[in-house]
Amino acid sequence: MSMTAEARRLPHLADLDAERRIIGIFLKHPETVDMAVDRLTPEHFQDPAHRQIYEVILDLYHNGGRVSYTQVYNRLRKNAGVPWNDILIAITESFVSQAELIPSLDSLSERLARRRILAAAEEIQRLVLFDQDQPVDRLQARAQELIFQATAQSAGGDDVKDLIDVLRKCYVELLERREGKRPSGLLVKYPSIDMVTTGFKSGDLIILAARPSMGKTSLALNWAVNVAKSRQRTPVLIFSLEMDDVQIGDRLVISELLRYKEQGPAAEVTARDYATRMDDAKFARTQSIFNELYHLPIKIVDRRGLTVTDIRAKARKVKAEEPNLGLIIIDYLQLIKPPPASNKNWALVVGDIVREVRDLAGELDVPIILLSQLNRGVESRDNKRPVMSDLRDSGNIEEFADVVIFLYREDYYYPDKARENGTEGMVEVIFAKQRKGETRTVQLRFVKEYTRFIDPADE
Repeated sequence: MSMTAEARRLPHLADLDAERRIIGIFLKHPETVDMAVDRLTPEHFQDPAHRQIYEVILDLYHNGGRVSYTQVYNRLRKNAGVPWNDILIAITESFVSQAELIPSLDSLSERLARRRILAAAEEIQRLVLFDQDQPVDRLQARAQELIFQATAQSAGGDDVKDLIDVLRKCYVELLERREGKRPSGLLVKYPSIDMVTTGFKSGDLIILAARPSMGKTSLALNWAVNVAKSRQRTPVLIFSLEMDDVQIGDRLVISELLRYKEQGPAAEVTARDYATRMDDAKFARTQSIFNELYHLPIKIVDRRGLTVTDIRAKARKVKAEEPNLGLIIIDYLQLIKPPPASNKNWALVVGDIVREVRDLAGELDVPIILLSQLNRGVESRDNKRPVMSDLRDSGNIEEFADVVIFLYREDYYYPDKARENGTEGMVEVIFAKQRKGETRTVQLRFVKEYTRFIDPADE
């Protein structure tokens, strides 16, 4: 079936009158091409003749030629067998006002959006009916990708913004922050951290990196619980590519059990108690923690071997279900499955993964905390505090990250020195990079048994 025949069968998918109006305006008023060229593609035209005419106009425009009836006709008549003169005369003889240009562009954009959604739906139908070898989860991931591509392509808009319009938005946000109506970013309820970051910004990629046993997973989970517990009950999505869901759940419960330790030995419920058979009193206290955590808006994906495509599809699904999704945590970078073999070296492959994760943060408009290992070069130095070059497969990680945070524990490497310096249990949180803030180091206390970080400012 031809494009025109399909348009007649499904008129809401095409507006042939708008196509004629736009071409007529371009031929009579060539200066108007400037107003439309950045938002109009040949794909917007359903009628094959209209599309071909616009392709010629576009070629003349981009190559510095003069857009005119004569120039367009001279190019088109090389395609013999088509009555181009009659077609062009019919288009230009009808009265067309320049005021019709923008409404006609809007009409074509809407029709194209509908066609893209329909094409995505038809491709999904084809995959389900005929691609029997694909597992269901891959089909779901591909379906999500197709729908999001179709809708993202349709969400165009003018990329050129006047400074006055930008400043108006900035001023409104400034007033809202001054009046306490809008935080500058997502607060994780650790005063020392929030003071440095002023909150993690939507669309930012935050790299949280450390050597094993420094506590990076624990800190990320502490942040997740605090965000979910906030007054706004902000939803959080956790991708755990290492631990399963039960391990994550156990960690969340154990970290909350620390409150009983602070009430004294009689009330304490230890991690060992939790892992063994406990008495009625300890069980009741633990049960109260479960009751608190039950209602937190935290979602967990614990599947190993996920690609960035899989992560994107699942994150989009959660975002569709939870429009207020406020934070995504991925644990961790080096466990994300790379795409099929390519000629790129490993550092470049990792760089591509990081770039795609950052793009996802921008697409979903949420901060993403991506955990990362550090290379073993740290162990060979006397000063084992991490630096940028310690990022494993660093390649483009530093380039694409908006924030880079390292964790360092002196008592892990030099326990005697830590006792001497009074830094036992203390963790340095090193802000090595912040696009929108300062770089500095703050201290947190780590209670390893409970996988819980405590801000000295709270004590």
